[in-house]
Amino acid sequence: MSVGSIIRLLMPAILAGTALAQPSLTLEQIVERHIAAIGGMEKINAIHSLVIRGMYHEGGEIPAETPIEPRNYMAFLRPYYQVIGDPAIPNPALREGFDGSSWEYYGDPGIAIRTVGAAAAATRHTAEFLHDSFIDYAANGTRLELRGTEPIGGRDCYRILTTLSDGFQKDLFVDKSTFMILASRISAPVHAFGQAVTSEGRFLDYQPVNGVLIPRRTLEVDLATGKVMADGRSVIVEANTITDPSIFSPAPRLKTPLQDFLEKLYAERSDSVSVMYSYRLFRRTHPDIDTRDGIEFTGYQMAKTKDFASAIELLRANAADYPASASAQYGVGRALQAAGDAEGAAKAFHAALQLDPQFKKATDGLNALR
Repeated sequence: MSVGSIIRLLMPAILAGTALAQPSLTLEQIVERHIAAIGGMEKINAIHSLVIRGMYHEGGEIPAETPIEPRNYMAFLRPYYQVIGDPAIPNPALREGFDGSSWEYYGDPGIAIRTVGAAAAATRHTAEFLHDSFIDYAANGTRLELRGTEPIGGRDCYRILTTLSDGFQKDLFVDKSTFMILASRISAPVHAFGQAVTSEGRFLDYQPVNGVLIPRRTLEVDLATGKVMADGRSVIVEANTITDPSIFSPAPRLKTPLQDFLEKLYAERSDSVSVMYSYRLFRRTHPDIDTRDGIEFTGYQMAKTKDFASAIELLRANAADYPASASAQYGVGRALQAAGDAEGAAKAFHAALQLDPQFKKATDGLNALR
């Protein structure tokens, strides 16, 4: 057999060995290729603001028969500003944002609160510009660690553990061929007092905006069940149309005495003595103002931040001041349940049902304790 024949016979093995011997990409090379794949730093840095109008649907994918319309509003402005809810619409049911700290505005009872804890974290984590943790990651205090590979939707991906500057962690999955981020995996409660759920946000339909590829659709999937938890779609995306950072803060507004009081009460939430002093003072000074609904709301917000002592004492005072209200009794139970007092929560839920046997929230609360 000639030398040439031998080489031809051995060539597949030689090539395979060469492929195996090729060095794998480093973490920095993966990040560099991702940045290049979505458009490069020059084009990324040329985008200063984004306005996204689209749709968001919880509990599954958007039904096929539903027209895809730009109903919702989200905007970003470098370096960190974010707002959800069109600032041009007065008195929305809910608006939230980040202007250096997280905030939420509730149309009922018409107050704006600066959030802390899990609620604040959820807002600031979505305030990353372009929703891309790899952009300027070192300057942002983000740490990356390559954790091997894993398939996502049939695509082989690099798995990169991403730790944000506040310690929050998520896994990002980068397609080994296209270097696009295909998914983000996190573990977090779905609601304020819910159990942590491991979910995967899957990024689809990348399209260019001023030369930068941005996903136009995100599916959030519960990994334990495979069910789609939410479907978000961007219909209209505008770049560099915002210059005024004031739209990313709660809008100036005239407050009623009750609204002003509720905002101040929430600000005192870590000091139950101050909370109760302020509550009794307001009730004595304004005996004609119905505070029940506002106090239920504020007590719930305090419980969300784990200021349980203030929440429980405040809601108990509310129930005592409105003894005929099943809702007020239920509010006590919800705070006790969040604090881990199942026995106390059950008593409060039973008290609510004694006042109103049809009060479904109290029935659901009892069922959740079983």
